[in-house]
Amino acid sequence: MDAKRPAPRPLSEVLPPLILGTATFNHQYHRDPAQMPYVDIVRRALDLNIAAFDTSPYYGPSEILLGDALRRIDPAPARDSYFLITKAGRITGDEFDYSPAWVRYSVFRSLERLGADRLDLVYMHDVEFMSPAEVLGAVGELRRLRDDGVIRYVGISGYPVKTLASLAETILRETSEPIDAVLSYGHFCIQNAQLGRADILERFASSGVDCILNASMLGMGLLTSQGVNSLPMSAWHPAPQELRKACHDLAAIAATENRRLEEVAIRWSLRSWIYQGSSFGTKAFKRDTNNNLPARIGASVMGVSTVEQLEETWHLWQTVTNEKRKDTTSSLVEMRMWPSLGQWKDYAWESGGPSFTNTRKVMGIVPNDDIAKRCRRSVGKVVDDPKL
Repeated sequence: MDAKRPAPRPLSEVLPPLILGTATFNHQYHRDPAQMPYVDIVRRALDLNIAAFDTSPYYGPSEILLGDALRRIDPAPARDSYFLITKAGRITGDEFDYSPAWVRYSVFRSLERLGADRLDLVYMHDVEFMSPAEVLGAVGELRRLRDDGVIRYVGISGYPVKTLASLAETILRETSEPIDAVLSYGHFCIQNAQLGRADILERFASSGVDCILNASMLGMGLLTSQGVNSLPMSAWHPAPQELRKACHDLAAIAATENRRLEEVAIRWSLRSWIYQGSSFGTKAFKRDTNNNLPARIGASVMGVSTVEQLEETWHLWQTVTNEKRKDTTSSLVEMRMWPSLGQWKDYAWESGGPSFTNTRKVMGIVPNDDIAKRCRRSVGKVVDDPKL
């Protein structure tokens, strides 16, 4: 690192505790994302001091819509007033490019789409689909961008928690530097709580991971009153039909106590991760003297499609961070919902692995456009393909 550039503060000192995930700004969740109230959602999030946004080039138009929202808000929010997170490496469902040239190009393209001069945190997206060597190379390129001042923190994201732990161990062993952040999704919700297992968390701790963020509290739509089969993403969702039905049946259990499944699922995940994820949580939480929270609290990523859903999740966040004792949600989940799930409790579908084939045959080829020129000015060399 340039001796003139001060080392950044640990991520755990600056990471907001609640992050707005914009994977929902995508065709998998909405038939026409451009017709979503995305500007109102982003504006209201900032009003509520939900001062962080998570996106990805893989999420269809998500980066473009988020950038458009941030540009259209008047008065414009100061760049230092919010935390900006994106990802690199995943292009489509079966196309990945972790080469240094593509990683750099992807980061600069994200800057342009988001209208930003820097990114606060960038993950390599869905690392389980790539080899450890490819992940190491991509993380190395992100760290070079960090050292150039383009991004601040580097992370990895993915679905299978054992793979995430293994790669965190590999990164520390091979580079002598731990990864700043791990984003886990679908593994700390009422259907699957494997991320909270002591043996998994011990592996992340021994790897020096600073922060672990929990995403997809609703299991990408599994834990909704209408069920995932009612959503636009139904055909894409990887859950088998038996799991879909087992999760949908939980709505009837919630209804016996006049509650909605979404409210139960979000409340349980938010509150439980505050404590179980505390060793990998954030210190950047403005607590008052009335709550009795740990010094660090586990950070969560929420996804919404409407302002009303945003308001509901914010209300639940306010409630769980001010509770002085355990509420009835835990007993409802653990005593009634978990037994109902039976064999589907903690079930995880296959993601990546030897059966996966990456359809991108040539790595590191980037469009010959203005973004590539910015990359060249930054690093001196980017492989272009004038046909792209």
